[in-house]
Amino acid sequence: MSHVAHILVRGVCAALLILLPALLLPEISLEAAQAVTLLALLAAIVVGTEYAAAYPGLIEFRDAKPYNRARFVILLSIVLLVTLLQREVLLNPQSTNWLVLVSSMIGSTLDFPFSPVRLMVMSLPQGLPLEHLALVTAAASLAYIVAILGLATLIILIIIGYWPQRHQSFNVWINLPNFDPTKGVDVVQRLERDGHVNILLGIILPFSLPVLLHLSTLLVQPMTLQSPLAFVWGITLWAFIPVNLILRGVAMHRVAQLVRAQRRRIAEEEDSVPLHARSAYS
Repeated sequence: MSHVAHILVRGVCAALLILLPALLLPEISLEAAQAVTLLALLAAIVVGTEYAAAYPGLIEFRDAKPYNRARFVILLSIVLLVTLLQREVLLNPQSTNWLVLVSSMIGSTLDFPFSPVRLMVMSLPQGLPLEHLALVTAAASLAYIVAILGLATLIILIIIGYWPQRHQSFNVWINLPNFDPTKGVDVVQRLERDGHVNILLGIILPFSLPVLLHLSTLLVQPMTLQSPLAFVWGITLWAFIPVNLILRGVAMHRVAQLVRAQRRRIAEEEDSVPLHARSAYS
């Protein structure tokens, strides 16, 4: 019953995360509300099925708490704060709420040449109102700061040894279902290589993603972030995906250290076992 309760809680949390902007933001159309409800139900089913299955599937680090919980808290914090900022501006364009003031102050600090926030704003099509660009700058800066703070907190916990916890075993196959340890070179080298690639992608993505969005306007309709839901999820994914890649890379590097330490421990135990005396005729 406890396992079933945990599955239900995870499914409900996933559904509420997707429903949260639609529930808090005004002026949401009926079609958009129906689409968001369907996505929330699908997310709850996928998450519940994944954690109920005996064998791993898509979700990584599902048996290595609190890693996934920390990632969920980071994503939830970004969605909630950006949604509240958007709601305050929509309901009261001249608002002086503390969230609006703090976001504007952070935005003015991070809005310098070649910063991720400046590149994000420059990727939007020309001709948009200045008020909308200022709101995008404030929301992107707020989301970026929250993501960086969450990233720094979890990295510190990993460095001090809080994750993975020492008194619990770590199953590489269950926590990395898409990683094949029997393929290619040594498993430790592959984990370290994949970890470095993920960290590099996470660092480069905030600077390259706005450029790719700007180039994509030549083929598809440009993204303006003027829709309330598009505004929240566009900025949230822009801030969370790079942080998630960096966290994944750091976690894989930590797993490689665990595997290396386990190998060293086994080798030391084998060396400490005395060999039986053998005669000259054996």
